[in-house]
Amino acid sequence: MSKHSPDLNNLISHIALYDSESSYEQLFKGLFPSLYRFSYCLLKSRELSEEVASDVMISLWKNRQKLLEVENVRVYAFVIARNLSLNALNKNTRQELVSIDDIQVEVVMDSLNPEQLLINDELKKKLQLATQSLPGKCQLVFKLIKEDGLSYKETAAVLNISVKTVDAHLVTAVKKLTALLKMEFNLM
Repeated sequence: MSKHSPDLNNLISHIALYDSESSYEQLFKGLFPSLYRFSYCLLKSRELSEEVASDVMISLWKNRQKLLEVENVRVYAFVIARNLSLNALNKNTRQELVSIDDIQVEVVMDSLNPEQLLINDELKKKLQLATQSLPGKCQLVFKLIKEDGLSYKETAAVLNISVKTVDAHLVTAVKKLTALLKMEFNLM
């Protein structure tokens, strides 16, 4: 589901104005997987990530009349997911402060068919290992922009950082990944 698609806007309108459960179901199917992956990157727990993603979707339904006031519901949902995930981390670690820089991120890549999966398996493994070697925020920025399709501005809003910082993290991530993969495949 693209970030500003007419479909998303139509779904939001139907949910907010008509309490449309079928539109909510479509929104859920389009948004839940991305929210789950994002939360999993922060929490490293399937159960907690599913709970966070579900809580975000429940929050969207409970506040459906106010959704038309939200400029970008997709970013709004990711911000809720970030806050709930960080709250869960803080709750689980009690009084230990968690820096977003210390959080490990895992890139999840979906293949379109089994043949592509087999062909790209080695590259994916190497890319995942290379991505894991990136600093925490670089990993999050890379994932949000490259995997979830968020814009720089949306990513900045989700992570509560400036657009220039997002750009700097992405540039760093791409340079490091390129260098690591070139070394790995002896392309230098």
